[in-house]
Amino acid sequence: MKNPLNKRCLRELRSEAGKYIVIAVLLVATIGLVSGFLVAASSMITAYNEGFAKYNIEDGHFRVENELNRAQRKVLSADVTLYDLPYREAAIDNGSTLRVYADRTQVNTVCLMQGALPAAADEIAIDRMYADNNGLTVGDTLSAGDEHWTVTGLVALPDYSCLFSDNTDTMFDAIKFGVAIVTQDGFAAMREPQVWNYAWKYNTAPADDAAERDAAEAYMKLVNKTASLQDFVPVYENQAITFTGEDFGSDQAMITVLLYIIIAIMPFVFAVTTANTIAKEAGVIGTLRASGYSRGELVRHYMTMPVLITLISAAVGNVIGYTVAKDFCAGIYYGSYSLPTYVTRWNADAFWKTTLVPVALMIFINWIVLSRTLKLSPLQFLRRDLSRHSKRKHALPLPKALPFFTRFRLRVILQNLGSYAVLFVGVLFANLLLSFGLMLPDALNHYSETVADNMLANTQTMLQIPYSAMDEDRKLNALVSMMLFRMETETEKNNAEKFSAYSLQTLGREEGGITDPESILLYGVEPDSRYVALPGDGVYISAAYADKYELGAGDTITLKEKYEDTTYSFTVDGVYDYAGALAVFMPREKLNDVFDLGSGYYGGYFSDAPLTEIDEKYIGSVIDLDALTKVSRQLMVSMGSSMGIVNVFAVMIFVVVVYLLSKMIIEKNAQSISMAKILGYSGPEVARLYLLSTTVVVVLCLAVSLPIEVLLMRYLFRAIIVESMTGWIALWVSPTLYPRMMAIGLGCYAAVALLEYRRICRVPMDEALKNVE
Repeated sequence: MKNPLNKRCLRELRSEAGKYIVIAVLLVATIGLVSGFLVAASSMITAYNEGFAKYNIEDGHFRVENELNRAQRKVLSADVTLYDLPYREAAIDNGSTLRVYADRTQVNTVCLMQGALPAAADEIAIDRMYADNNGLTVGDTLSAGDEHWTVTGLVALPDYSCLFSDNTDTMFDAIKFGVAIVTQDGFAAMREPQVWNYAWKYNTAPADDAAERDAAEAYMKLVNKTASLQDFVPVYENQAITFTGEDFGSDQAMITVLLYIIIAIMPFVFAVTTANTIAKEAGVIGTLRASGYSRGELVRHYMTMPVLITLISAAVGNVIGYTVAKDFCAGIYYGSYSLPTYVTRWNADAFWKTTLVPVALMIFINWIVLSRTLKLSPLQFLRRDLSRHSKRKHALPLPKALPFFTRFRLRVILQNLGSYAVLFVGVLFANLLLSFGLMLPDALNHYSETVADNMLANTQTMLQIPYSAMDEDRKLNALVSMMLFRMETETEKNNAEKFSAYSLQTLGREEGGITDPESILLYGVEPDSRYVALPGDGVYISAAYADKYELGAGDTITLKEKYEDTTYSFTVDGVYDYAGALAVFMPREKLNDVFDLGSGYYGGYFSDAPLTEIDEKYIGSVIDLDALTKVSRQLMVSMGSSMGIVNVFAVMIFVVVVYLLSKMIIEKNAQSISMAKILGYSGPEVARLYLLSTTVVVVLCLAVSLPIEVLLMRYLFRAIIVESMTGWIALWVSPTLYPRMMAIGLGCYAAVALLEYRRICRVPMDEALKNVE
């Protein structure tokens, strides 16, 4: 004979449809998004790693002043395979710069994403992400002055998965910089100067990372002796290649945190709603227990629907994750990185996190609550006495001076304190997500708006000293090169002021640091500098450096050489108000002395305008307003969609928690609501009694949670920015943040309140005649 209890499952599903629908929606959305994100990320990182072999990615590249002759090629090809990778840079009419290569067939080969590769001299295939960010499609015409190309295809170049125009840049820029492919004839026809760039692959791969660094250093010395070296970038230093792979891991960690936040909320909701179900069906449970049903049978019965809904939600969520959500999440990555085509792969870790954990949690929480409550005797259930203690608790007396309706509403609140406590926790978590989703764009916009007022100079020109000037094995040649460098970079135009520069690194995590190693630029400035007015002759750190590493006057900083064990320690004399970069400032003479650079050394210029009179070959990079806002501009493009998703989930959590708990409170007080109607109160009047109580609690929860969110975000924002980027953007709380969050919270509650208003109005009068003791 079939278990009669099974017949109650469909009845319970119909009667509790609202509760199960909102739980299912939240679970499906969460599991679908997180599953899709983890599946897309793992599939793409697999494709990224396999791309090193598939597209024959370089072991490094270098740039020289002139084309290598046959003898030089022979010397430089002794232990490596050398490839020609010359390029030209065209200033496109839309204000961006396009680095154009001739079609590649041997190294860093091309992944065609859409259309076709160029076949004629006036055709071009451009980077897919650059095309998206600049509104270009196949068939469009691209112009640089009087040069015109027809876009025939969208491509991804494996050595530019992240569009860094310069390897020393803090952040890539996929809006104003892109790469492209033309035919050999098209490349030869371009009027822009050709840059002699070469890539290499080791004939015998180095055994490990240390061996690879040694091999790269030895090869750099060989190139420097053989030709006029201008730039040298081994693959492990190439941000355009490595940045993408490093970022995948941090993104997966962030989305997993979102999953755990939601999973952390669900136990509270499950515990309260399950307890409410038992209270509502106390008479039924007492009858069933008295009829001979065991406690275990009832536990399994009341667990059936929650577990079944969770299983169905998990299945639907995974289907969505591997279809729609996967493509959506992949689109977020494609919006940030120029990645090749990937193949979706099964992800066991995603299945465990998004399916097994929620199902196990649902089973465990419900089992704990049900097992504990169902230990009561059948008589207690029949009497609806669900207290585990024999003595009844007396109601808290309220002042008689208070108006009746005020005391009534206070009584509703006091009787449902447990539910309202869960409501506060839910609001706290929801607002935590919402505050992050709103604060990050605010901080990025504020950084962009204020950085112009915080620049050291309108233009910082970082000079690039020729490698030949640093060749310790050929000291005479190095001396001549340095003299030539100084002669050709001497200028006084645009109020140009010399400064010394030296780059060191922070200590990485393995050496006690809080982050991975990141570059710190040390400035040596003139004593009477018109651009950087130091208050003394000591060592000062930028405000960004002080904020990120929580440093101040009197602290000691330790920095190290990039590829050496040599370290330098400095005592901080103060903080200089500069938020544009992580930097250290000291007198120029002191910096030159510390690093034995010579009294006349300088590494760049502060100036009021670009120094166009200096030869491009001596300019390493130019830091201006556009360069400083690149970080915030790109983060807005990269994280804009993510912040939208976070805000949507915050609203969903808020609505689900408020809906479930307010629904439960109304059901718990259904008999009192019915009695009030019998006494002559109308549905709207009764609704105001109960809804106003919940409204007061919701407003208090919002008001109390907002300052807590800001306090928590000061720590969470720091942790997220520290993990996700080099450099620093400080947290900024907009004056409109509180009003916006309050408005969103009240708007969500208003929608829920309308549903609950209808529920109260529909409570029948005969409800008061049921379950009378």
